[in-house]
Amino acid sequence: MFRLACLACAIFSSGLTAAPVVVSDIKGYGFNSQRQLQQFSVLVFDEQSGKVLARGDNSLLAKYKDARQLNGGGKTLLPGLIDGHGHVLGLGQNLAQVELRGSQSEQEAVARVAAFAQANQDAPWIVGRGWNQVLWPSNAFPSSASLDEAISDKPVYLERIDAHAGWANSKALALAGISKDSIDPPGGEIVRDANGNPTGVLIDNAMLLVEQHIPTPDNAAKVRALNAAFDHLLALGITSVHDAGVDSDTVKLYQQLAGEQKLPMRIYPMLSARDPQLPLWLEAGIIDDPTDYLDIRSVKIYGDGALGSRGAALIEPYSDKPEQKGLLVTEPDKLTQIMQMTIAAGFQTNVHAIGDLANRLVLDRFEQLVPEDKRAASRHRIEHAQIVSPKDIPRFAKLQVLPAMQAVHATSDKNMAGDRLGVARLRGAYAWRSFIDQGSIIVGGSDFPVELANAFHGIHASVTRQSQDNQPVGGWLPEQKLSLTEALRSFTVDAAYGAFQEDSMGTLAPGSWADFIIIDRDIYQIPSEQLWRVEVEQTFVHGKQVFAK
Repeated sequence: MFRLACLACAIFSSGLTAAPVVVSDIKGYGFNSQRQLQQFSVLVFDEQSGKVLARGDNSLLAKYKDARQLNGGGKTLLPGLIDGHGHVLGLGQNLAQVELRGSQSEQEAVARVAAFAQANQDAPWIVGRGWNQVLWPSNAFPSSASLDEAISDKPVYLERIDAHAGWANSKALALAGISKDSIDPPGGEIVRDANGNPTGVLIDNAMLLVEQHIPTPDNAAKVRALNAAFDHLLALGITSVHDAGVDSDTVKLYQQLAGEQKLPMRIYPMLSARDPQLPLWLEAGIIDDPTDYLDIRSVKIYGDGALGSRGAALIEPYSDKPEQKGLLVTEPDKLTQIMQMTIAAGFQTNVHAIGDLANRLVLDRFEQLVPEDKRAASRHRIEHAQIVSPKDIPRFAKLQVLPAMQAVHATSDKNMAGDRLGVARLRGAYAWRSFIDQGSIIVGGSDFPVELANAFHGIHASVTRQSQDNQPVGGWLPEQKLSLTEALRSFTVDAAYGAFQEDSMGTLAPGSWADFIIIDRDIYQIPSEQLWRVEVEQTFVHGKQVFAK
């Protein structure tokens, strides 16, 4: 480890009086108040307040000659990365479940489940996540029959990679009372075979039929999962997360951790619209934390499902399944009611919308419910904005609605999106360049644990429109590529803007929080295809080192 790590450990473990800290010999990149890229070789911050004091060149060394000196050894320093859409508790829990991401067949997925069950024989349920039938030779949904062959004596429930479909064995279906006679719930589908029997796959709201029977972890287990997620994220250089859809119990755990000064990173929780206590949170009003560790001022509402499970709500039928148009998991009247309630309370309203119909319905309601003179200040968001009718894209700018998008979804979905949508609809799909060119600010994120929680994967996807094996040549829908600076902005100052925090984080400008990372290579000096390989060597939050490789 280079000298900065060693000195930082000594400094932050000492009980000495606070003083400025100077980090020199760095390749620093940040932004100014106009979101323009700024380079610097010296960063000065105060270890007690946790704020940046100055940045610039070696002339600062004389001004701060009595400060503690850290030598960066020529390493690259960036603002701490901000994931504008993730699921922290889900990530922590996922780290202790069956990992099905990357399984190449239904049989391989079942084998992983069987191995996990063998190693966790005391577990009352076998739970996992990450399967994706699009990657399998069959390209077909799995069945309970294959799971039953491996495990029939205890319930098994496995979420699809996008968390919009579940795969259950017969034991889990029986516990949930799901049979041939079961009726699909509103906004959900029990997938059935030719004889009408449940296959074991449940889409969107039908997933709740099984999920309500899975034992609920107690608070101690949740805290363990949160801490596991914090460690994982900080090791990836993520210093702040917009936690998309958090129930009251989890928000209260965040408040407890923050009160005990045990929150090692900044969390911007979106209160779940499904939580029965939401009206009480709205009545209590916005919670503006002066340290920005836990600002509570937004609500996550659920519009439709996901593309991979054909739950994304489309205006026209799916190209590869003409009898389906997707699912609205919140009925239009209910959507209007919830959006009206959150907007009236002065909370930022962030609505999950993947399909073009869902995006249009949400835009219609923002147009109806938000007065023109309050649009800019409200910073309402559409989470995902994944498939948008080309004529609706300009409405984001007109209504000043922020698209909160996840670049890795494009490179993950490229092999099936054309099949689902057809060529014409791809003109408005994963359309980052179209949004940027009209002046929209993209809130970048990963949607972990749907995708891996690595922002450099998203930056790479934004710039190349390629998978990590450089496919397709030239990029998928390459006209939608972003520049490296635009991609970096989406995971720093622009993500901060999506949480009303651009003045305090994401830039490393004087007065902002000293949240920064040291990485193993200069992203502006390497081929773009290598961006996903960047590794974080150190992470600092509030001027304190919270991770060292």
